[in-house]
Amino acid sequence: MIGPRAMTRISSDLTTDWWEADLEPDEFRRLGYQAVDMMADYFASIHNLPVFPGKTSKEVVDVFEEPLPLKGLPAEQILQDWPTRVLPSATHLGSPRYFGYVNGSGTMLGVLADALAASVNMNAGGWKAGPAATEIERRTIAWIAEMIDYPTRCGGLFTSGGTMANFTGLLTGLRNTASYDSTADGLQSEARSGKHLIYMADHEGHVSITRVADLLNLGRSAVRRVPSRADFTIDTEALEAMIRADRDRGDHPFCVVAQVGSINTGGIDSLEEIADICERNSLWFHADGACGAVGAMLPEKKEMYKGLDRADSVTLDPHKWLFIPYDCGCVLVRDPEKLRRVFSISAPYLHGTLPTEYTGLNYFDYGPEFSRGFRALKVWMTLRHYGVEGYRKLLRQGIRCAERLDERVCASDEFEQLHKPNLYIYSFRYAPLEDRRAARRTAQDQERIDARLDCLNQRIADEIQARGIAFIMTTRIRERTALRISICSHRTTLADIDAVFDALTQIGREISEKEDEQ
Repeated sequence: MIGPRAMTRISSDLTTDWWEADLEPDEFRRLGYQAVDMMADYFASIHNLPVFPGKTSKEVVDVFEEPLPLKGLPAEQILQDWPTRVLPSATHLGSPRYFGYVNGSGTMLGVLADALAASVNMNAGGWKAGPAATEIERRTIAWIAEMIDYPTRCGGLFTSGGTMANFTGLLTGLRNTASYDSTADGLQSEARSGKHLIYMADHEGHVSITRVADLLNLGRSAVRRVPSRADFTIDTEALEAMIRADRDRGDHPFCVVAQVGSINTGGIDSLEEIADICERNSLWFHADGACGAVGAMLPEKKEMYKGLDRADSVTLDPHKWLFIPYDCGCVLVRDPEKLRRVFSISAPYLHGTLPTEYTGLNYFDYGPEFSRGFRALKVWMTLRHYGVEGYRKLLRQGIRCAERLDERVCASDEFEQLHKPNLYIYSFRYAPLEDRRAARRTAQDQERIDARLDCLNQRIADEIQARGIAFIMTTRIRERTALRISICSHRTTLADIDAVFDALTQIGREISEKEDEQ
């Protein structure tokens, strides 16, 4: 018996042969044990695996080149492709030395939660299709709000990632600030005049906001880039001046996006100042905290997040700094009714034609998706497993690793510090002291040496990837190529940081020596 009512198998009187599509329970159990063994072996070896497979795209294509299967294969044979074909061509985001993009490491309990969620296959779009999924998501959203000191009566939901979370927040802002009813006619309304504009910092503003402007069909030019201060945060005086000038021209500013843990330097904009500006100008205040909003749970960092609770919407990605397996973004909206007004839509097959007591919150009325996976389960389980105190310990570990890297950079004559770390993202540059001194002689020397160092830093990043030591990407800081490290793994230790820094130093020397020989 599975539940309170016995489950009976409906017999078939079909005269044709019946193909049993499901595995037999014992066979499923045996294959399941094999799969769990594979996962356990993987996690046991993850600290020692080459982080990047070091294969060309053509080599990976060849691994999976095969004709469409006309007849089915044995399940066990297919399962064996995981260790023999898939894993050897994988980049290991769970490695303690994976520092690319902002990719979380994936908790082991979250992996099991995903498997359990897939087994039940609930659709978390509507309450009837997923009662438990809905209520677990609602409870977990409230927990996340409480963790970062955001109003717990907010609305919110889990999304595929930061882009869809930002889309949900900004569409809510647009619909609730437009001077006309934009739900029915959108941008095609005859009442519309001028452009709807979004504001964010010119240096650290994330490109997902530009993608959102695309999705909203506002056009990429609707994103107004505001000058940044020396600390990479938005210049609020310049912001307010731009808003006034754009309004005087007949356009319609509607949203300011604050960076809460920016993509290259972990910068946090002046949230209180932005909240004041938005309040004075009747603008939607959106806090893009995909990378860093969860840092608000650390008491020692509270001052940096002052004003976050005043944001109309906040995004954060549990699959980043909460280490949840992909995919899992999150958006919180202060007023849940404003969220519902934007996305609620009526159809008899969605809600049913007559009232019933068997109903509850339908997430398809609060976000862009109708069909939604049970993402909340892995967050709910992992959060309960670690607790807030456990998460605080893990977040502090990542911050300490970034501080250790900064200490190594500052103590070396071969690297250049570009900013002080305040969270877990850190960008720096291989730039030997003699090069920096030579670059100061003339403008021509500066340009020539900077160009050479740009190429050198890119080659260092490529080489450490190719050797499988670590996964590191480059970025641009003040128009210069820099090494960028996102320490977004709960497995990274100070020993990993020291080993990777030593490898970067050695690779930089090797490449520089080869250049000198040429």
